[in-house]
Order: sequence, then C-alpha cells, then structure tokens
Amino acid sequence: MFTFIILNVILPILILILLGAILQRRFQFNLKQLSTLITYCLMPAAVFMNLYNISIEIDLLLEIIYYTLLFSLSLMLVGHVISKRLKLEKGESAALKNSISLMNSGNYGLPVSQLVFSHNPVGVSVQIFILIFQNLLTYSYGVYNLLSATRTIKGIIQSFLKLPVFHALILGILFQYFSIQVPHPILIPLDQLSNGFVAIALILLGAQLSNIKLQFFHRVIAWSLIGRLLIGPLLALAIIYLLGIDGIVAQSLFIASSFPTSRNTSTIAMEYQIEPELHAQIVLFSTLFSIATVSAVIYLSYILF
Repeated sequence: MFTFIILNVILPILILILLGAILQRRFQFNLKQLSTLITYCLMPAAVFMNLYNISIEIDLLLEIIYYTLLFSLSLMLVGHVISKRLKLEKGESAALKNSISLMNSGNYGLPVSQLVFSHNPVGVSVQIFILIFQNLLTYSYGVYNLLSATRTIKGIIQSFLKLPVFHALILGILFQYFSIQVPHPILIPLDQLSNGFVAIALILLGAQLSNIKLQFFHRVIAWSLIGRLLIGPLLALAIIYLLGIDGIVAQSLFIASSFPTSRNTSTIAMEYQIEPELHAQIVLFSTLFSIATVSAVIYLSYILF
C-alpha cells in the first residue's frame, strides 16, 4: 500500500511539478496567463464532467451530505481559530484557512480510492462526491477567503458570479438531474479539456515553485500541515462515530479526510495574486508529508471499520 501510494500517486504528481519547474526555468512562461487558462477553460470543463458523470443513490448521498457539511464547517472553524490566535495578515489568513479546508480529492484522492476500493465501487462513488463538493467549496469559500483580503462583499459576489466554474457547476447539476445528454461532438472536447486540467495545473504549480525560496519553518505552513494532515482526520473520525456511519462509507470518508491541500488553492491564489508563493509551498509540503499520514489513515480505516 505504501509503495503504491508513492509510485502511483505521489511520484506522478512530483514529476509534473518538476517538469513545470524545469520548463519555467528554461522558457519563463507568463504564469498569470497560464492561471487564467486553467480558471476560465480547463477547470470549468473538469467540474462539469465530474457532475455529468457521477452516479450515486439518494440515501447514500444524504448520509454523505450530512457528514461533509459537518466536517467542512469544523475545518473552517479550526482555520478561523488558528488564524485569529496567530494574528495573521489577511493574505496569510486566507492561505491558512484554505489550506486546512480544501483537499486534493482529484488527482490524489481518486487514485487512492480506486486502489483501496477496487472491488467495491461504493467507496469510489463516495470519493467522487467528495471531489465535487470540494470543487464547490473551493469556488465559494475558497474564493471568498482570497477576495476578502482585497475586496468588499459586493465585489466578492460580483467576481464569484463571473467565474465560469460557477456556471459549470449549475449546468452540471441541471444536466445530471434532468438526465440531459450532451451531444457527442461537444462531449469529446469537454472530456479532453477535463483530462488536461490536472497536468496543466501541476505544471503551473511547479513553475510557481521554481522562482521562490522555500521557507521550511514558516509558521503558516507548519500550522497548515497540522490542520490539514492531523486535525482533519481526527475531526473526521469523531464525526463518523457521531453520525453512526460504518462499513465502506466510513472507510472512504475517513481516508478522504487525510488528503493533502488542494492544488486548486495555489491556482486561484495565482489568478487573484493573493500570496501565490505561500499557497504553492503549502501544496508542495502537504503533498510530501501526506505520504506518511495518508498511509497511516488507510491502515487505521481497515482496523476501525
């Protein structure tokens, strides 16, 4: 299990990050334009396709929703309390809150779930729903945290409503609920854009990191790692027991709680130029340290459930 996570999840991520760093050193890309390409093209396609393709039963969906809301609200509270105690500036506070609340449920979470639940599709379906909820949370709570550092409430709402990913979420929900079929000539490019999102996002992260000085003892990074990789799984376990969830669903939710900070936090921070270097470092360090924490949570999930 440990070897699989390193070779099939962590290593591919690090390879793409390294590729981005090398390419940036060689060609000096305009990172703002790359970020705009992801935010306004690739990511909306990925969000729509995730919603369009999901299949999950209503009873299971309601159980996951109760858990997810409690878990997310708990993480938001943890991030808020830590930020206040540290007396952080607005940009650093946004980085801390987002790094604790937003998880990498896509290119990290799905491969792990597909391995662990290879003989039980329910576990994978749970992870897909978590992925969709995280996308929604990223472009609501996550964007709010960033914009609140520089804009008024009115400006935040206007900026959010202009985001293509918001429209993609609405369309995805409508197409799924009413079982609307996307014409094949349109579905093909949407699928291709969705598939390209992960690679380009990780290359952009590597390009961001290539020009910054890593800060190994930055207090925001340290508390972000504690909140995301340690407090997160502990809160998840408490909520799972509180709601009486067990079996495969409990395993899947517990494992999902241990994933590192979402790479999307770095992408949107670059788009709005709110502490982009700090966000990028948090994503990198949380991904590296998660090699140990995710393996431990997977092992515990087998024992506890």
